Amino acid sequence: MTKKTSNRFSPEIRQGAVRMVLDHGGDHASQWSAIGTIAAKIGYTAEMLRK
Repeated sequence: MTKKTSNRFSPEIRQGAVRMVLDHGGDHASQWSAIGTIAAKIGYTAEMLRK
């Protein structure tokens, strides 16, 4: 079985999102909470950003 992957984020979006999670992770109860908040701000689901 092969895993189908797609690159839905441009390198700039991915880099910015990772930076935001790292910079603002302490403002949230968990990393998942930070991911959910940031994903909503950039128009993606938390699961998409987590991957």
